[in-house]
Amino acid sequence: MKDKWDERVYIELYAGAGYSKVRDTGRIIAGSPVQAVSLEHPFDKYVFCEEDPQSLEALRTRIRRLAPSASSDFVLGDCNKQVDSILEKVPIGSRDHHVLSLCFVDPYDIGIKFETLRRLSNRYVDFLILLALYMDANRNYEHYIRDESSKVDQFLGSKEWRQKWEIAKWDAVRFPRFLAEQFTASMADLGYIAPPFYTMKEVKLQEKNLPLYHLALFSRHERAYQYWDQVLKYSTDQQSFWD
Repeated sequence: MKDKWDERVYIELYAGAGYSKVRDTGRIIAGSPVQAVSLEHPFDKYVFCEEDPQSLEALRTRIRRLAPSASSDFVLGDCNKQVDSILEKVPIGSRDHHVLSLCFVDPYDIGIKFETLRRLSNRYVDFLILLALYMDANRNYEHYIRDESSKVDQFLGSKEWRQKWEIAKWDAVRFPRFLAEQFTASMADLGYIAPPFYTMKEVKLQEKNLPLYHLALFSRHERAYQYWDQVLKYSTDQQSFWD
């Protein structure tokens, strides 16, 4: 896309500190922010949001050391509460200046609120989203289905999912897949092309071969999914936890 858009923006809502330590091995790996600024063809602008002050300051130091010329903004706080601050950093496109953004959303649970995505989607944004369907939603199923719990309501942007789940259970649909498909339907309401469940990349815990989450792309243009298909050909479904 570097030759097709006037400005390309990378947004990360759970940026972290930039590096991660692999549990049991002590190996240090570059996190997604560091990888994003190290691309052969980097983005024109970066916006990183992180709730932990120490992690954000560490990330700021590392980005400035690794990519001193990168146009980078750093937003402190919960991304669900800092949407206005994030949007202030994202250039507004026009007829004469086309702006495309890629927003990476990788929480450890289903804590991303759909309202946050809805507001960001008012710009021309593609989303790459980690859906913590097993490591959180399935594990905490008994809690999330309670009437007093609003976590899934906020994740899906709807309070009608419980009635739909009662029907889906009779069709032997598993809860993680049900949530993935309901989330996709919510994204479709925003004008995003609904990706089939099988195109969502499943990632497993290497030691026990247990599914953890699905990584899903959401775009308003078919070409993005063509690129996604190419990415999946070279991917692996194994992942280790890190500290």
